[in-house]
Amino acid sequence: MAQLRQGYEGYVERGTEIVVVGPDGREEFARYWKKNDLPFIGLPDPKHSVLKLYGQEVKIFKLGRMPAQVVIDKAGQVRYVHYGHSMGDIPSNAEVWGILDGLA
Repeated sequence: MAQLRQGYEGYVERGTEIVVVGPDGREEFARYWKKNDLPFIGLPDPKHSVLKLYGQEVKIFKLGRMPAQVVIDKAGQVRYVHYGHSMGDIPSNAEVWGILDGLA
């Protein structure tokens, strides 16, 4: 999430809203957001319903839930999906901005 925070202005410039979905409960999410002063939306998903809907994988031997990035346009259409194969497999902000710029 540090990467998203560092590039947040680039997303705002592109009219993009960032929503981070995580498996923790509401109170834990709220504490984390406050402690880290995150400028985007955090959606707690303790029942994993949203995470399952978008097909995020869990690999116990690779530290749990693998990263997933999904770009959804204003009409609700999924326009890009990246499923990470490890915890560090996350597209750079520049890569995602390129995708967003291509959609504009």
